[in-house]
Amino acid sequence: MLDLFATISSNWNIPLTNGHFLELSLRLIMDVFIVVLIIRFAYLKNQDGATYVFTFALFNVLIFFVTYLMSNASMSIGFAFGLFAVFAILRYRTKTIPIKEMTYLFLFITLGLANALRTAQVGMSEMLLVNLVIMLGTILAERIWAGHRLSEMRVRYERIDNIQPDKRDELIADLEQRTGLSIDSVKVQRIDFKRNTARIRIKYRPTK
Repeated sequence: MLDLFATISSNWNIPLTNGHFLELSLRLIMDVFIVVLIIRFAYLKNQDGATYVFTFALFNVLIFFVTYLMSNASMSIGFAFGLFAVFAILRYRTKTIPIKEMTYLFLFITLGLANALRTAQVGMSEMLLVNLVIMLGTILAERIWAGHRLSEMRVRYERIDNIQPDKRDELIADLEQRTGLSIDSVKVQRIDFKRNTARIRIKYRPTK
């Protein structure tokens, strides 16, 4: 395979390498390693599923390669940030991405952009420090947030006599008995008097 690439390179006068292959490999390994650790020990630690893991990883790698190639081509860093902004504001028409997932997406795009930019003022040791700080900060913030996190659930409730403000304690006690959850707060969102039901949003502390 290498002989084939060498032959094509000599015939078409295309250099096989410009001396940056090792740097590219190290930057890519560091970027992917940090992304995997953040997904494993921060995002997946307190999420119900892995719906956006593929999106996070793919966006990160795409931004990394595009930015690195533009950096090698001596293109404007302002253009790279413009591309970054376009990716950062993307919204999918099929499903709105929750704000927390959008924050993680912004984080992984930032990592891909930062790890791919090549400047003489920033060496690999500085980039490694930046990556470690971002990774440790994200994991720590996720763990602290998880300790105070309240899960949310929407239920359809048929005993509308309990939705009156003076019967809030009875409403919470009835919901806790039915669901087995430790409910922190309740909010009535909609009342259907024809069916004698109410749509209620409850916030509860998840069990370990």
